[in-house]
Amino acid sequence: MSPWRVAVVCDYPEEGWASMDLTGEMLLSSLAKGHGDEFAASRIRPSFQRRLTRLPVLGKREAARNGDRLLNRFWDYPRAIRRIARGGEIDLYHVVDHSYSQLLHDLPTGRSVVTCHDVDTFRCLDEPGVEPRPAWFRAMARRIESGLRRASAIVCNSEATREAVRARGLIAADRVHVVYLGTHPECRAEADPAHDAEASRLLGQDCGVEILHVGTNIARKRVDVLLEVFAILHRANPEARLIKVGGALPREMERLARSLGVDRAIVTLPFVSPGVLAAIYRRAALVLLPSESEGFGLPAAEALACGAPLLASEIRAFREVAGDAAVYRAVGAVPAWGEAALAMLQERACLDEAWQARRDAGIVRARQFSWDRHANRLAEIYREVLSRRDALAAR
Repeated sequence: MSPWRVAVVCDYPEEGWASMDLTGEMLLSSLAKGHGDEFAASRIRPSFQRRLTRLPVLGKREAARNGDRLLNRFWDYPRAIRRIARGGEIDLYHVVDHSYSQLLHDLPTGRSVVTCHDVDTFRCLDEPGVEPRPAWFRAMARRIESGLRRASAIVCNSEATREAVRARGLIAADRVHVVYLGTHPECRAEADPAHDAEASRLLGQDCGVEILHVGTNIARKRVDVLLEVFAILHRANPEARLIKVGGALPREMERLARSLGVDRAIVTLPFVSPGVLAAIYRRAALVLLPSESEGFGLPAAEALACGAPLLASEIRAFREVAGDAAVYRAVGAVPAWGEAALAMLQERACLDEAWQARRDAGIVRARQFSWDRHANRLAEIYREVLSRRDALAAR
């Protein structure tokens, strides 16, 4: 019997969502490695069309970038999907980012799986007073949500996300599954001379107290808290540096850093290759993740896998990922965060037993976040969706 043909529907890389790009890349490679005889997986991702950003002067504005994103997501991608669907060659479509669920309106019924990473996209519909958005944005969110309701199965990356999806009543509860993301195989505690050397080239000599944050600058990541906590650590150790992987600070955060007197102690990097990122984790004295909400929290799993000490927000997703291998403090409680971070740095400096025990526990815990496991579970879900589709076709 020929393998089932699976289309892995991926984000435009121009959007800059590193975790979404990783999810698509690792899903394709893991399916090919472990299930290539049963599922022939291929990537779907049309070329990104630049229109507004090519204009002189106006093209450099954020509005032009967002305009191009909207046109590509809601005009170009659906047209490409419709052409592929009309060909009738694909048995199953897997949309790896729920915020692309508008595409399900153009896919055959009963053939789609969507990975849902969180429900933040829909907050503007549920809590418009908390997250006010213009009418066009709310219309976009409704279009995405109505597409998600057409999914044959929704794959959530944590129990916390599954509960949120079930609460929205998007599809039948028995079609909502939890499948943890994996960490890249390069994320490990053992030294890697080539990648360690590249990290040193990017960051220079290790000052001994490098505080690391990995993630974007969107509001829920609470970069303001990150900077305020780092200021406490910097006052205690003026040699300390904050390494921020995920792009330059936005202007308002740059202003905050200057007001706190730590702007010259911050090194920002774009998202780097998995091997180099692992090397940066390994040299970190402490990883800080002060997010107020997460669907999963891949940097938490990556930090554990690389043996890095982790101080994270007391939110369910981080607890689900890190368990007792991390230290937690309440969201936004800067003094408590500062006190905990100083204590953890002291433990590390003394090679305290508590530090070593947490490190060892983190390395062990991170082993459950494997892309091979991820692909194995998805293969089961694919079989279930395809069997339902065949049963309906036989009626």
